[in-house]
Amino acid sequence: MSIQITGRHLEITNALKSYVEDKLSKLNNHFDHIIATRVILSVEREKQMAEAVVNVPGNEFVAKADGRDMYAAIDMLKDKLDAQVRKHKQKLKEHRAERPAEQLAEAEENYQEAVFEQEHPENQEISS
Repeated sequence: MSIQITGRHLEITNALKSYVEDKLSKLNNHFDHIIATRVILSVEREKQMAEAVVNVPGNEFVAKADGRDMYAAIDMLKDKLDAQVRKHKQKLKEHRAERPAEQLAEAEENYQEAVFEQEHPENQEISS
């Protein structure tokens, strides 16, 4: 996962950069198909703001957090992104689990119809 960090009205120090990379790299623990992450850190008056866009195949997650301390804003941002990524992963997992169950139910129905037709040939339609 590549992480691009941009500062708006703020110089990105090595400590800040390594902190962001450390926190956001933990998103890979929940979902390893993350393509890229763009982070914007900014300062407006007394507010420290952190914004991020995370790209995954077929989707994009956006989160914003602010606080009096930049590190706290980054922590809140990570928590918000973490929740979105986990929810997305759960949706994918549930979607994959539904498909075999539906196919199994359809196969069972087809089997029951075939058994019924074999046991009761008088109910079959005659085609001419």
